[in-house]
Amino acid sequence: MHKLACGCPGSQVRTLNSNPTPRGTDAEAQRESQLRQWPTQLHLVPANAPYLQDAHLLLAADCVPFAYADFHRDFIQGRVVLNACPKLDDTSPYVEKLTRMVRDNNIQSITVAIMEVPCCRGMAMFARKALEQAGRDIPLEVVIIGVNGERRSA
Repeated sequence: MHKLACGCPGSQVRTLNSNPTPRGTDAEAQRESQLRQWPTQLHLVPANAPYLQDAHLLLAADCVPFAYADFHRDFIQGRVVLNACPKLDDTSPYVEKLTRMVRDNNIQSITVAIMEVPCCRGMAMFARKALEQAGRDIPLEVVIIGVNGERRSA
């Protein structure tokens, strides 16, 4: 496990259940958590965390899992989760950190899940700038969730 300087046991990097539930299984299995790593907060995830290697990233605004009922099934499965709030967080290190993650870990794709509110648009901008600064041309998908929980076009 990688330890952070703060020493908080809750911030220790760890890979969770390595047997993710495949899509299309019965309803009971779909209710299982699809989270496969810890921590998820962008501020806490080291740019060299082992689970980032060759990963498909999910950069999710903090409010998305509360608004979108099938968040685990539709977004987390098969991805490494990084969550943040572009309105309330100190976002100054985000582009640099994401750039290092993309450049140093052979990231395969990035999905950005944001809310329809204007302050969330910063998350997509962070991802675009990181790809540009890392010199990588990988798939980037932006998904917008309405405050009523519906998926909207980006």
